[in-house]
Amino acid sequence: MRIGLTYTGSDKKHDNYARWIQAGDASIEVVRIEAGGDGGGELDALVLSGGVDIAPEFYSGDNAYAHSPNVWERARDLFELGALERALERRIPVFGVCRGLQLINVALGGSLVQDLGEDGDAVHEGTAAADKQHAVRVERGSLLASIVGALGAGAASSGDLGTLGLVNSAHHQAIARLAEELRVNCRAEDGTIEGVEWAEPEGRSFLLAVQWHPERMYVNEVGDIPLYRNIRDRFISEIAKRGY
Repeated sequence: MRIGLTYTGSDKKHDNYARWIQAGDASIEVVRIEAGGDGGGELDALVLSGGVDIAPEFYSGDNAYAHSPNVWERARDLFELGALERALERRIPVFGVCRGLQLINVALGGSLVQDLGEDGDAVHEGTAAADKQHAVRVERGSLLASIVGALGAGAASSGDLGTLGLVNSAHHQAIARLAEELRVNCRAEDGTIEGVEWAEPEGRSFLLAVQWHPERMYVNEVGDIPLYRNIRDRFISEIAKRGY
């Protein structure tokens, strides 16, 4: 099983993703793919990692905004947009993390909140030393709900709003206009979109993306276990269905 993992810009962070994906399974090969590389060859699945802001030109955004990096990595953006397009054409499973979620939304025609502001920072933006933690409410009837099952952030299910779980958080951007082909599968309590999947999954390959970092939850053992363990296990099982 060969899983392409886009390079997040840090070897340490890349290794966290690889450890989470493999979970000790020597039969799983994690292939680093990045702009300027060979693309990884024939892959069985794609993981879009976190990292620097996507260049605003790809979603008709403004170049000047709070916490802008000022210099964007357009080569990475183009490479990952192309990798996603090929993955969707080949109908291989795709999983997106943080920036990866945002890139999927942009690729399919959505836009981004360029900066969540001070209130958003108080909930979502971590520090160099640690991520923030906050609750997410998983939507009933979603693919994500079927994957993570019952959660336990301290609040019971309520009506049709779903169930609460605890995630880590380290982002200052988020989805603004949702791409038409996607549906929201969970939100933070302030309304920020925290996960997406196909709105109409029939006939499509597996696609799931989350705004948090399950690979860091795995390493640091924080949050609700299903929100990183079950997601990984389902992703791997979807790849296995293809008879790699």
